[in-house]
Amino acid sequence: MKIVVVGTGYVGLVSGTCFSQTGVDVVCVDVDERKINMLKNGQIPIYEPGLEDIFKWNVEKGRLSFTTDLKETLDGSEVIFIAVGTPPDEDGSADLKYVLGVAREIGRNMNHYMVIVTKSTVPVGTSMKVKAAIQEELNKRNVDFPFDVASNPEFLKEGSAVDDFLKPDRIVVGIESSEAEKVMKKLYKPFLLNGHPILFMDISSSEMTKYAANSMLATKISFMNDIANLCELVGADVGMVRKGIGSDARIGNKFIYPGTGYGGSCFPKDVQALVRTADEYGHSLDILKAVEAVNYRQKEVLIAKIKSHFGNDLKGLKFAMWGLAFKPKTDDMREAPSLVIIDILLNEGASVVAYDPVAMEEAHRILGDKIVFGKDEYDACIDADALILVTEWPEFRMPNFRVLEKIMKTKTIFDGRNIYEPEEMKEIKFNYYSIGRKPVIVSK
Repeated sequence: MKIVVVGTGYVGLVSGTCFSQTGVDVVCVDVDERKINMLKNGQIPIYEPGLEDIFKWNVEKGRLSFTTDLKETLDGSEVIFIAVGTPPDEDGSADLKYVLGVAREIGRNMNHYMVIVTKSTVPVGTSMKVKAAIQEELNKRNVDFPFDVASNPEFLKEGSAVDDFLKPDRIVVGIESSEAEKVMKKLYKPFLLNGHPILFMDISSSEMTKYAANSMLATKISFMNDIANLCELVGADVGMVRKGIGSDARIGNKFIYPGTGYGGSCFPKDVQALVRTADEYGHSLDILKAVEAVNYRQKEVLIAKIKSHFGNDLKGLKFAMWGLAFKPKTDDMREAPSLVIIDILLNEGASVVAYDPVAMEEAHRILGDKIVFGKDEYDACIDADALILVTEWPEFRMPNFRVLEKIMKTKTIFDGRNIYEPEEMKEIKFNYYSIGRKPVIVSK
């Protein structure tokens, strides 16, 4: 079976590589010639644990290839996945110009039946727009090749995307014909043999499922962050509260860890897009609007704690920052809380020295010389007035506090992920501020 994946970003590259692992012949297409040349030379433009090994294996086996020419890939292809970007427009709605651009090119060049599948996260109704764009191009050619459209949203978590794809919780496919269902069952047969459920539904429901899933998870995060802030005011410990509610099977213990707000490529834009879609239909998603507001506010929560400790004048202070990516096991900094914190600190006249195990190159691309990058986590802390922990990388969980005591100006930590214990900080005489717990104040 031969398939085409258009778009070699995070979703497209992971999807294409993982499909090739099941024995499918996959051609990945992208208009970015530089990126395609990188891939042809064995270089992966994203960081994702486990991807490199299966990428190299399937390239060597000839099952995974790359090109900038979509037209040349269509002969013999049964399925074309559209996995290009859908960036938020100025009003927060998803920009579909890349998706529909691919659809038009398919219509200009297809010459046999195939299933065109939207893998990109798209608003309800997009697949019908894709169908119309393809048909319009076929009409211009005065040809009548049959085709089907389908929706197959991804549910990949950055940092565990390969496992998520190869061992999915569920596979959601929106179809409008029995022929499309037959083709998609054939493609996903290797996953069904391992017992992973495939859920066929109408296309609109499939498109909505992706947005609803991400928005629900974003809601859990913002809810817990708001509860954490209230815990501090009333003297409760959000860690205890989290355990108390997480043991309830109806709630569960995932996505209820307080922090500095969610970021990344999915939650922010998907929540925004769903809100805008609802507005277009005259329905206000008030809960999700509150989720957005809470998340925006949460990204500044550490700044309030910093000013509480040092005072409103931060000019001349030096802050070490551990973690730049929006979460561990990725170099993705889209909508990362670190960027908000850095921007505020710099505007206040402070300086920042940062370290991240993976995201340094991406951070330098975004920030340039606005901040200094440490050689390692301890180098970043030399002469720092305080340490700000933003991303909970495993190597930050058990630092040598004796080393920190010697190299920092003051023993002060602002922990945005609650990875240290207040009692431990009290014993070693560090000022310690976390999320939703009483601060430990030894000295100011």
